[in-house]
Amino acid sequence: MSKKFYITTAIAYTSRKPHIGNTYDPVLADTIARYKRLMGYDVFFLTGSDEHGQKIEECAKAQNLSPKEYVDIVAEQIKAVWDCMDTSYDRFIRTTDADHERTVQKIFKKLYEQGDIYKGEYQGKYCVPCESFFTSSQLKDGKCPDCGRDVEDAKEEAYFFRLSKYQDKLLQYYESNPDFIKPDSRRAEMINNFLKPGLSDLCVSRSSFTWGIPVEFDNKHVVYVWLDALSNYITGLGYDPDVSNKLYEKYWPADLHVIGKDIVRFHTIYWPIILMALGEELPRQVLGHPWLLVGEDKMSKSRGNVLYADELAQYFGADAVRYYLLSEIPFAQDGSITYKSMIAKYNADLANTLGNLVNRSIAMANKYFDGKVTRFSTPHEIDRELFSVADNTVKNYMRLMDTYHTADAAGAIMDLARRCNKYIDETMPWVLAKNEQDRQRLNDVIYNLIEGIRILGVLLAPFMPKTSSGMLAQINAGDQLKTIESITSSFGYADGYDVGIPEPLFARIDAEKLLAKIEAEATVTEPECPQGEEEPENIVFMPTIDIETFEKIDLRIAKVVDCEPIKKSKKLLKLTLDDGSGILRTVCSGIAKWYTPMQLKGQNVILVANLKPVKLCKVESQGMILAADEGEDVRVLFVDGTAGSRVR
Repeated sequence: MSKKFYITTAIAYTSRKPHIGNTYDPVLADTIARYKRLMGYDVFFLTGSDEHGQKIEECAKAQNLSPKEYVDIVAEQIKAVWDCMDTSYDRFIRTTDADHERTVQKIFKKLYEQGDIYKGEYQGKYCVPCESFFTSSQLKDGKCPDCGRDVEDAKEEAYFFRLSKYQDKLLQYYESNPDFIKPDSRRAEMINNFLKPGLSDLCVSRSSFTWGIPVEFDNKHVVYVWLDALSNYITGLGYDPDVSNKLYEKYWPADLHVIGKDIVRFHTIYWPIILMALGEELPRQVLGHPWLLVGEDKMSKSRGNVLYADELAQYFGADAVRYYLLSEIPFAQDGSITYKSMIAKYNADLANTLGNLVNRSIAMANKYFDGKVTRFSTPHEIDRELFSVADNTVKNYMRLMDTYHTADAAGAIMDLARRCNKYIDETMPWVLAKNEQDRQRLNDVIYNLIEGIRILGVLLAPFMPKTSSGMLAQINAGDQLKTIESITSSFGYADGYDVGIPEPLFARIDAEKLLAKIEAEATVTEPECPQGEEEPENIVFMPTIDIETFEKIDLRIAKVVDCEPIKKSKKLLKLTLDDGSGILRTVCSGIAKWYTPMQLKGQNVILVANLKPVKLCKVESQGMILAADEGEDVRVLFVDGTAGSRVR
């Protein structure tokens, strides 16, 4: 019977579509889950979405939607991104799922009845985006210590959970389980910054808004975010405090919670104490991974530097995005991403190193042996060196993956690919092919290369599943050649190979052309949700506005005096407009698909004259013209009148 492994991610908050930094969580967890399956474990992988709270209620209101309608849309976006990244989860839990809500109510009631939850009143500072209360002394420069945003005074009746009651017990657990929190720096932070100074009791209900799981015995209150959200790790397995469940009994406790470093406190203090109060086992380990930055900055829609995994996948492919995330974020330090760094990594590692190795080797097997090679006869010293590198790579890979050092493991894989490429240069198969007496040696060299590709394909399976599958398919590796056992044996496990036709894995990217394309396709970011939280990408709902708001929009008639395409952009036209002010203004409009410059010259259009300027493809756009969206067609609104006339 195989050993079980239960792994979870932090559930994504449904305030907006997850960006590439949020996507690292499920990709990292998926890679670990795939590795554990490769090692023979019975894996259950849980991920999902966190859907309650004041912030959701406010975002929904801003979109003229009910909270449930709003989270249904965003949860589907989250799931679509996770699916785009090929995450192999066993359940995508939503905190609006009926079984989760029902069990959270039971958990709350049980903790209340046994005296761990009590009713009181909260008065302090509240951060809506973080859904967290703070005392004045905990604020940083008068703002939220976690996100840096403004806080508001809050006073309301609430239920509290007695964290302080379990403080000493949790410290003892830390001491008995030194690997409970990884990296070690996170463990030291929890002890020194939170446990030793003393824990305050935790607010676990709210009565100032309604979007949440109702407290069963007090309908003025809804269950507050952390008791609700954290419980998903057990409700996702069917936990019920009153009824036994086989799935829960099989997989709990969690072997690994994969979370971002910013929520370590909630998962290593609040969550273990909740479990202690319930009488349940604690998770075996919590991995608080670092962040992915854009250049040197944290990702933020207000900064205009947000990247999305599914959009990156359109340019590079899902496997390339996965590889970048897993190889560029060290175990204990923040990683960084830009389009330029993504292209550089893609070309260097995937196109030049890995793709080139596979294509050259399979092409030579076909050219010199019609695709058929047999196991080597007598290895040369240079062969034995390659064998040693391959064997050490497998051992190091397993050691690194067992401790979740995925970036180092990815580096080890790519080092082996480089060594195989070097082996080609050292053995020069094209020279051996010229002499009939070197034919056995040529066979051995190409066999060694195909065997190296097979080992690389198996090692890459958790990182780039489609690429791994493609590599192994090209060399016609059967199921017995795809196992971890087949690469932990000595080099030369396969009797021989009958390879297929080489197909390029990764075509080299022209950086200048792709960057120009990305810039041309860039769009203006959309307005933000309340409290600085971004609205979901690709959701366009029109909230009602009052007349005073409408009157702030300066609509004027403008004449198109010139129009021309914008270089390196298929969508944009540059319009030069006379708005009656005596100074011509430039507007970029994404209407090149529907209009030629000649169709626009001399026409009167409606200009949004007081729109904040923005640069598109290095051209400053000083406004926007109005057009009607008719499905797949767009019609610019042409009008009669004098340039400069107000449109009311």
